[in-house]
Amino acid sequence: MQLLGPGDPPPFSVYNETGKAPLLLLCDHASKAVPKSLNMLGISDAELSQHVGWDIGGLEIALELSKQLDAPLVASGYSRLVIDCNRWPKGEGSTPEISDTVHVPGNKGITKNEADARAEACFWPYHREITRQLDRMTEVGRKQVCVIVMHTFTPEMKGFKRPWHVGVLWNRDWHLPEPLLAELRKDKSLVVGDNEPYSARDAYEYTLNAHPGARGIPHCSIEVRQDLVGTPQEAHSWGRRLADPIRVAVTEALSGPVAAGTT
Repeated sequence: MQLLGPGDPPPFSVYNETGKAPLLLLCDHASKAVPKSLNMLGISDAELSQHVGWDIGGLEIALELSKQLDAPLVASGYSRLVIDCNRWPKGEGSTPEISDTVHVPGNKGITKNEADARAEACFWPYHREITRQLDRMTEVGRKQVCVIVMHTFTPEMKGFKRPWHVGVLWNRDWHLPEPLLAELRKDKSLVVGDNEPYSARDAYEYTLNAHPGARGIPHCSIEVRQDLVGTPQEAHSWGRRLADPIRVAVTEALSGPVAAGTT
């Protein structure tokens, strides 16, 4: 089944591939694009532009971080409603029929072949590129690199107003998230979440487990609240705000005697 056609965007984009930082940046939900063949999944552009369709401001933050830190960045090319690049294919939340009260008719009752076609067109190319970039970055003499996945989150979910400005998501490997949390908490104006508003320990988490977790590379995700990054200017400002804490944390994560991912 051919999902993508002429005029459809590519399944991923790479920025600053020659960046010298020992850090690979990722953005799983960078785009709200939908293949023409899926007819907008049966929802409006206004619905697709909400947080259910993509991570508002996420790509702009990641692009600014890529510039400030001189780090390569891989960004997904399609809406999380087409297929979520941070969920196991055909698993929980991969192609939701309902996302935060938004009904998605185009995801209702899709067949195995349809799900496989979405994965092959929009999911696997992005993740194969992450693999290629990590292979490249470790082949050029760098003994270790770090991985950070950039996300953003809606200010309110199911009636709960989320107090955090920024969150750091991580599982077992503390080498990068612990110094990053410490650096962020130096700014007393910030409410910093430790595995909030989501947790990297949830079973559905794909990107961190499939790539840096499997390789023993220091890693975490960063979440920024979307009402703080609603314009490109605000998002780029947050990229600049996060750059120094990330730079310090990456240096610390890669300077310790214990290989990351072993404890």
